[in-house]
Amino acid sequence: MRFATFSPAAGQPPRLGLVVDGTVVDVRAALGGTVPGDLRTLIEAGPDVLGAVREAVDNRTSWPEGTSYPWDDVQVHAPLRPGKVIGVGLNYVEHVEESSRTLDTAKELPSRPVLFSKPGTAVVGPGQPIRHDARLTKHLDWECELAVVIGRTAHGVRAEDAYRYVFGYTILNDISARDQRRSGQWFFSKGQDSYAPMGPVVVTADELADPHALELTLSVNGEQKQNGNSKHMLFPIPALIEDITSGVTLEPGDVISTGSPQGVGAAQDPPQFLQPGDVVEARIQGIGVLTNPVVAV
Repeated sequence: MRFATFSPAAGQPPRLGLVVDGTVVDVRAALGGTVPGDLRTLIEAGPDVLGAVREAVDNRTSWPEGTSYPWDDVQVHAPLRPGKVIGVGLNYVEHVEESSRTLDTAKELPSRPVLFSKPGTAVVGPGQPIRHDARLTKHLDWECELAVVIGRTAHGVRAEDAYRYVFGYTILNDISARDQRRSGQWFFSKGQDSYAPMGPVVVTADELADPHALELTLSVNGEQKQNGNSKHMLFPIPALIEDITSGVTLEPGDVISTGSPQGVGAAQDPPQFLQPGDVVEARIQGIGVLTNPVVAV
């Protein structure tokens, strides 16, 4: 299933939507008031509730009048606001190499996942602006990443059990102010408001047979900058979940952003960075396209 958070028209409250054949269905209105009204609550409700929704959807041949809308006519929001976003740095071999040339990181491949965090306030949805504050950065960069949405409370998880804790997948654009790294710390560089565009949908885990066989691309103003594949992760998803949960409890609705392939702006020759007026499109096979404008503030 493909879940979205949407408003039928601008200004209306967000609703939980199910994306089906170019339409988005108001899940609660179509299936009944006992269905959670937002994605995070649905995830927290557990697999039995998700299974009931799936069964109800599978048994439907049509939707009640007034409960479905053309996808192109609705306002799509970020799928959910995570309790925490855990980012993974330097998780693709070629990105390690380009970062060592341009961002003063080590040339050696990391022996353990490189982790950082983004606050929930960094999350914005499709079409929402990426803030460009010239007082804070002149080096605003992009990173198209596969994001894992956690489905169950997870602590001390072994890699072989990790997929049991995955609800689904979405796209996250790991926006970074490269000139705001502070003594090796990345939080302010990567955690400012709007620095985690997310969406447009969350695809449940059963819909993606192999999350390590997905093409990831990113373009700026229609010009491709990144072109990679999730098969090149240094630390695959089970290893990330095992490492993180060795000391941090992951909760339903938390997000792991699994790292960026090569082609970031800092590594271009000459370096290229986002400017007000730019439009960024991050695309991941099997999930969709996440588009955001860059706006001066």
